[in-house]
Amino acid sequence: MTSTLSSSTGYRWRVVDIVVAAVIAVAGGVIFWAWSALASGISVLSAGYPPLSALWSGGWFIPAVLGGLVIRKPGAALFCETVAAMGELLAGSPYGGTVLLSGILQGLGAELVFAAFRYRSWKLPVSVLAGAAAGLLCGINDCFLPWGWNIEYTADFKAVYLVFCMISGALIAGALSWLATRGLARTGALSSLGARNAHREPSF
Repeated sequence: MTSTLSSSTGYRWRVVDIVVAAVIAVAGGVIFWAWSALASGISVLSAGYPPLSALWSGGWFIPAVLGGLVIRKPGAALFCETVAAMGELLAGSPYGGTVLLSGILQGLGAELVFAAFRYRSWKLPVSVLAGAAAGLLCGINDCFLPWGWNIEYTADFKAVYLVFCMISGALIAGALSWLATRGLARTGALSSLGARNAHREPSF
């Protein structure tokens, strides 16, 4: 059984969808900034094996997955992730302008998964896949595109980094965003959104 969109709203964005997406995006920008500071603080943990740093990359994908799960409209994942990245950039990201490119690609990864399920299934496996897809495009961005900061990694380092990005995305962005959506729905905070009954939907 899949959760279908309300026939009264369909795929059209309403004012409340825009407002909530903006709130998620702004909060995501704060998360990005804090996560960047955390990543810098614990970078010593990956000093001996640099690809390990990908294991905490999932925090940067949260707005994409959470936005998609809460708004449940085409473009929500991409919008939330991109605006969050823009917020981090404006706040003074240590990664410079590349953070915006990263945000667009990460949001696109999650967006493609939700689109593949026609924006009608919001179960845990779909959320996990969305997080993993965001991680996949993050890894590609970091290791294979000209502006990637891991472009000089060896082939084996790049492969491991890519896998770790996907694992982190699946667990941190995918699973935690799914749990957060259900928790918010249980409180009634999502009463005007498509995810208002998320806590009653089947997990698998």
